Parts: sequence; C-alpha cells; structure tokens
Amino acid sequence: MTDSKDFPPDVLPDSRSRVPLPNRDDLDEAARVVYDAHVKIDPAAGKSLAGLYGPGGIRLHSKKLSGLAAPAQHYLRHGADYTEQEREVAILITAREHDAQFEWCAHEKEGLRVGLPPETIDIIRHRRPTDGLPETHAVLIEIGRQLFQTHALDSETFVRASKAFERGTLVDLIALMGAYSATAILLATFDVQLPEGAEPGLPVG
Repeated sequence: MTDSKDFPPDVLPDSRSRVPLPNRDDLDEAARVVYDAHVKIDPAAGKSLAGLYGPGGIRLHSKKLSGLAAPAQHYLRHGADYTEQEREVAILITAREHDAQFEWCAHEKEGLRVGLPPETIDIIRHRRPTDGLPETHAVLIEIGRQLFQTHALDSETFVRASKAFERGTLVDLIALMGAYSATAILLATFDVQLPEGAEPGLPVG
C-alpha cells in the first residue's frame, strides 16, 4: 500500500505526483470544461477513471493540450468501432509493456467492469501464451508485445490483425495503444503515484 510518507522526496503529497493539482481559476474556458469532466468520475458515463490525480490532471498544466486532446481521447475510448473488452485489452497490454502501474491499476478495474475475464488479464500481466483466447484479444496482445518490445510488427501478425478487424478499426486500435503509450510516459515523467490504498498490479522487476 502506497502511503504519502513513502513517496519519493520530489512527489507532492496533495497531488501524489511531481506537480501540483491544476487550479481551475488558472484555466481558460476550454480547459475548464475538461477540468469539470475529470472531477465527475463515472466510468460508465464515459468520464475519467482517475479524476485530476491521473494523466488528465497532468495535461491540464499545458495551456492547450488538454482541450485539444480530449475529443480524440473520448473518441478512442467511447466512439470507435471496437468492443469495450477489446479496448481494455489494448490498453492493458500497453500498460503492461510499459510497466505502467498507475495505468494498469485503473484499467484492470475497468477491464473487470466491462466483463474481461480475470484469466485474460493474468495472461497479459504475466506475459503468458495467448492460446485459447478469442482471436481479437489474442492478436491485440501479440501486437502490443511486438510493437513495444521490438518496435516492429511481423507480417504474420499483421495478416491476423487484418482478418480480425476492419482496416479503420485496426487503425483506431493502434492509435489507442499509441495514446496510452504516451500516457504511460507522462505518468512516469511526473512520477504519478498509485491511488491511496492501491497495491501494484504488475510484477516488479
């Protein structure tokens, strides 16, 4: 369990990161809309999973980024043509391959909420073989492992992915992985700590 007394010396207890929580009064109109959306935490309604204590709060320190990024993020999470379970597999494999504990913590819960089997989550967590999984889930895991470990995708896996998904859907899924890869490095840069009471969900080391 992460307690504020155990934080690194450059992490602020109030924000649980290296930067303070954003101040709504300092934001322009577009950013205030994003701020208000993050305050209303409701996964089922398409709201933020972590509120201001995650990447959304960090992005609000950029004068323009949060307002520009929000529509694309909303589309990739809630408007694209893939299932909620496929979305969470794509996000979880991205979090796993970046060792992103905060991202994993939020999306393991979200994966379970949308009906992703715990066995599938453990396959991702422990980098186990994907035999027996639905093909869409298996190929997403293989894509993530290849892209984030070798920075390439072999022809065989691309053919599998092209059979499993329509071309535009595949583009969106890769964009989703890219977005959560960017989130992972944002969280790492600002050393965002796990929510109070949360345990690391990924093997350490």
